[in-house]
Amino acid sequence: MAGTGYDEEAHAAQARAAMVRGMAAAGALPDPAWRAAFEAVPRHLFVPYYYVEGSGGSRRLWSGDPDPETRWRWLDGAYADTALGTRMRDGRLISSSSQPSLMALMLAALDVRDGDRVLEIGAGTGYNAALLAHRLGDGRVTTVDLDPEITESARNHLAAAGYRPLVVTGDGARGCPQRAPFDGILATCALPSVPRAWVAQAAPGARIVAPLATGLVSLRVADTPDGRVARGPFLATSAFFVALRGAPAAGSPEPAAGLPPHALSNDLFRFLLALSAEALTPEEAYRLWRHERRPRRDRFGVTVTREGQWAWLDDPRGPHVWPLPEI
Repeated sequence: MAGTGYDEEAHAAQARAAMVRGMAAAGALPDPAWRAAFEAVPRHLFVPYYYVEGSGGSRRLWSGDPDPETRWRWLDGAYADTALGTRMRDGRLISSSSQPSLMALMLAALDVRDGDRVLEIGAGTGYNAALLAHRLGDGRVTTVDLDPEITESARNHLAAAGYRPLVVTGDGARGCPQRAPFDGILATCALPSVPRAWVAQAAPGARIVAPLATGLVSLRVADTPDGRVARGPFLATSAFFVALRGAPAAGSPEPAAGLPPHALSNDLFRFLLALSAEALTPEEAYRLWRHERRPRRDRFGVTVTREGQWAWLDDPRGPHVWPLPEI
């Protein structure tokens, strides 16, 4: 319990160590380099306040609360393995700090090596950029966000923690051509499809990891005789992120009333509904889901070419393929 002589930094160090131990025990940190980054970067400096849900609605916990018990809860919460809502506008969440174990999964999927250059889309609090900067160095990390308040806050948080990657205010869907090519592109905001600008700004062999529908797609970029292609599967996990501002909203059709309740409540079916919203009716999606025996997320994938992009089940060549909207 907090009291006289309370040492916030010692408490933060203990809470951070406990968070990392829990993530490692769950298998979220197999790479020692990423474990070292999570051990070193002080998450609490990136979430000086965040929102928690209570019986009376959202409540803000913050580092400057005059009540020492509330500050204690704020610091413990900063190192919980959970997403934290950090910025609200008109009652709507517009920025958050992602769940650390999910961040670790995405960073591992990015498959970076020493010397790689990474573009992050969605600066958020700056915490993810700090992890990347710890792993790769400040000069090899660029993070972009459309909202100048968010980028200014991220810069301040990064500086307070001792990191200085490039923070750019701009449209994340356009990438950051002046810093290209990138060996990895990581999006921390939900998308209806993969912007072609990212594929153009990726180096051959680069990985693009991004939330799409309610999953995470992991694409490998390659130059082929027919032009540049990015292709890859979804990871098995679910993922829910704040939408990329400035991009068209992802399709979210109203499920048909005739579909059975077990399908409408099934996370995997709702993933297929979101992924195919621009091309399939709910009834068509349900028939596909039933015919293919309720496929997991990792049976689906995405291909991006100069002609367009499409999602697929099991095989990029078909028979189950459908177009995705362009950003």
